[in-house]
Amino acid sequence: MFRLLSYTSVLALIAASASAADMNFNRISSFATPLNMAAGEDQDRETSSEIIAVSDDGMRLVYTDSPLGVVGLIDISDPAAPKPLGNVDMGGEPTSAAVIGNTAFVAVNTSEDYVAVGGKLLTVDIDTKAVTAECDLGGQPDSIAKAKDGSFLVVAIENERDEDLNDGVLPQMPAGQVAMIDIKNGAADCGSLRFTDVTGLADIGADDPEPEFVDINGLGETVVTLQENNHMVVLDRQGKVVSHFSAGAVTLENVDLIDERGALNFTETQADRKREPDAVKWIDDDHFATANEGDYEGGSRGWTIFRKDGTVVYDSGMSLEYAIVEAGHYPDKRSDAKGAEPESIEVGIFNGTPYVFVGAERASVVAVYDVSDLANPVLTQLLPSGIAPEGLVAIPSRNLLVTANEADLIEDGGVRSHVMVYEQQQAPAAYPQITSQGADSLIGWGALSGLAADPESNGKLYAINDSFYGYQPRIFTIDATQAPARITAALDITRAGYPAQKLDIEGVTLDGKGGFWLASEGRTDRLIPHALYNVNAKGVIKQEIELPAELLAQEIRFGFEGIARDGDVLWMPVQRSWKDDAKGEVKLVAYNTESKEWGAVRYALDAPAAKGWVGLSDIEIHDGYAYIIERDNQIGDKAAIKKIYRVAMDQMVPAALGGDLPLVEKEEVRDLLPDLKALNGFVVDKVEGLAIDANGKAYVVTDNDGVDDSSGETLFFSFDSNASASN
Repeated sequence: MFRLLSYTSVLALIAASASAADMNFNRISSFATPLNMAAGEDQDRETSSEIIAVSDDGMRLVYTDSPLGVVGLIDISDPAAPKPLGNVDMGGEPTSAAVIGNTAFVAVNTSEDYVAVGGKLLTVDIDTKAVTAECDLGGQPDSIAKAKDGSFLVVAIENERDEDLNDGVLPQMPAGQVAMIDIKNGAADCGSLRFTDVTGLADIGADDPEPEFVDINGLGETVVTLQENNHMVVLDRQGKVVSHFSAGAVTLENVDLIDERGALNFTETQADRKREPDAVKWIDDDHFATANEGDYEGGSRGWTIFRKDGTVVYDSGMSLEYAIVEAGHYPDKRSDAKGAEPESIEVGIFNGTPYVFVGAERASVVAVYDVSDLANPVLTQLLPSGIAPEGLVAIPSRNLLVTANEADLIEDGGVRSHVMVYEQQQAPAAYPQITSQGADSLIGWGALSGLAADPESNGKLYAINDSFYGYQPRIFTIDATQAPARITAALDITRAGYPAQKLDIEGVTLDGKGGFWLASEGRTDRLIPHALYNVNAKGVIKQEIELPAELLAQEIRFGFEGIARDGDVLWMPVQRSWKDDAKGEVKLVAYNTESKEWGAVRYALDAPAAKGWVGLSDIEIHDGYAYIIERDNQIGDKAAIKKIYRVAMDQMVPAALGGDLPLVEKEEVRDLLPDLKALNGFVVDKVEGLAIDANGKAYVVTDNDGVDDSSGETLFFSFDSNASASN
């Protein structure tokens, strides 16, 4: 049974950034898979990097791309600047790949349906991109692994179930099996193909095993996960069963189990949760590690180290998920399923230290564990990955780790699938930049959408979450004097003793009386009003101020994005143009808390660089200027406008609504694109929060959308606003 220990993950992660002399993995480059498409090919086609392998010299990557039906090749001779080497058509759906020397062996699914199954194994020369051999596998393959000496391959023939048939209940024939094939003269020897029957072993669906993942140790032994069957099998070099055992189950306490609740409450219990491991990798010749994704009835939200006789040496319990929570990567909409969903796993010895790397598909992070003591692994880092890390490959000879991230959001105008490269360096961990680790209790957070600075204490900030957490609106206290910045407390915003509903908080500022003013952007189509709220130091809403009729009459969905206070006057930028605004202009709206008067000025937006829109995201008043975030809604290489401008406060003289409004002049303070590229990932969309403390230090935070169709990365960085404005 695994219980909440508030400092278990905290102490482990603190060790990662204790000293600049520490060895840490940091991302050094990202490669978007559409770069491998040929000139003239439809760039809007879905593409995906899934399982990834590396050439023996560590210079080229091979990844499977199921939507395109290809394997993609990448040159990483300079790992900080990957180069496309193009795609190779597989004539089916590639599911996995292994590389021996400069030859790739690719398992390809050619099944017509779940019953008429088929597959093939292709031998591909990655120098010439020629297919040099093809073997019929007789079923639908999943994972492939190579022997350490390159003498043979093992393929998991899954023959997966149809989840829509009979609610996906096992058995569903044909049953899966394990294939072995020898390598002869650099190619797969089809004549040596043989199969191992693994039926009758598992307690669940014994006559319908579904082999998922395979790996081979130095003794030539193969470990096989039967994911849906919750079972493990170890085979010898000839395919004989050495051992087999149930992967077992765990009982987890203090789990967040309700999906789409819009709140992070780790209070429930999950009893007898089957592990149902997906990926598996040998750590040494006697131990292997599994990523316990679950797929059928299980998913224990963690990972496990087994001895090959079935002994559980270590299980992470809830500790990995808690570390993910503290880093702001917890996927709330997956709470009732498998939470962060560990799916991929890799091992490697870097500079004498053995590591296990665990990819969490739904949290989009890779956990790095020092496994020098197999019974007590130490979590040293959480690495930001692309969306949905599916494949990992360690390259210790070059101090590199690579992730393949399968999600491609082209249909939603989002970021594309990426391959990301990390290097072990003698340097501090660059990520996370903000975390709740070290707080007195577990604090879940995400979708940070506005910042404010405490005028009495430099580096003390406040942030709010947006409507993604509609049932748990909160004000977070941040200590930005540490690296990473620390969320130290969370204050619930309440009404009548309950978490306040129908809020879309996008801005926060102090009211000078111990409480806060909040700006709610609003969504009238969802019955969420545009409004201002005054809350006291306990988070209780004491005053709600509706927008005046003159303003609401011009409303077009996108409302206030940010709030700042200048004496008795509150200033709120409207994100985008409303009905009465000239094209390319928005209002900066003023409300006098004493006189109750409303007014506004006009603000001219930059024109979008391409498609999409440009709007405002936050405002801060400091030393005679209003500082404003202006951004487009583009992501990745399409992002062009992520900037901070300022307007002199002597121009911020509001005129009455409904009449002629003065147009203010803006001065560019900082282009944020270099800051957003500093971690060598893709440029994120939502720069949402800005605060400036009394010393003129500016802080910026991005909104990670609650990790929903997002990588979950939250960037938090600072700069000297006065120095930047003078450049």
